[in-house]
Amino acid sequence: MAKSVMKAELREKAGKGSSRALRREDKIPAVIYGDKKEPTLVTLSRVDLVKELNKGGFMNTSYEVQVGKDKETVLPRDVQFHPVSDWPLHVDFLRLAKGASLNVMIPIHFTGDEVCLGIKAGGILSVVRHEVEFNCPADAIPESIVIDISELDMNDSIHISAVSLPENVTPVIDDRDFTIATIAAPSGLKSSDEEDEEGVAEGEEGEEETTEEGGEE
Repeated sequence: MAKSVMKAELREKAGKGSSRALRREDKIPAVIYGDKKEPTLVTLSRVDLVKELNKGGFMNTSYEVQVGKDKETVLPRDVQFHPVSDWPLHVDFLRLAKGASLNVMIPIHFTGDEVCLGIKAGGILSVVRHEVEFNCPADAIPESIVIDISELDMNDSIHISAVSLPENVTPVIDDRDFTIATIAAPSGLKSSDEEDEEGVAEGEEGEEETTEEGGEE
């Protein structure tokens, strides 16, 4: 995935007073840390940051933060928002070392639902995990994992072992083959099936009783 570029400026002071003053100037304080280096205090344009947030997937998008002529490859790790206005107040970026890997929550998207066998038969896509945590190369974090469900039938499930993953992307949970989604029968169909099964069972029991009574005669 190509890195997005975000311009930033160095800031000299930390603290609540300085941060409030920056926000009045439509600047958002941020910090870049990690890779065994000293944290770097920067500010971002609030307009630019809000644009990136509105695109979606901000927390699993790697960025090139440009400060003057220098660039830092980073990944957002935390965003603080105002409790009333919902404006961003502060951003923490993790500095990414070359060749590093990290654990990231990746959203799961589904395709093929319009031709899915189970859904066409009246089933419902029941999503167990909308996101899955994966270990990924820091410079190749997938925007999403796409799963084709077109061949799933009623009551079929798709497990992580059946998902095609990008190179060097592995699930953090590796001790079990967990379920991602299931094509579930709707409750009305389940009730109907259960009643049919009960009716068959009762009929079989009645036949057995009749046979036993006839034998005694």
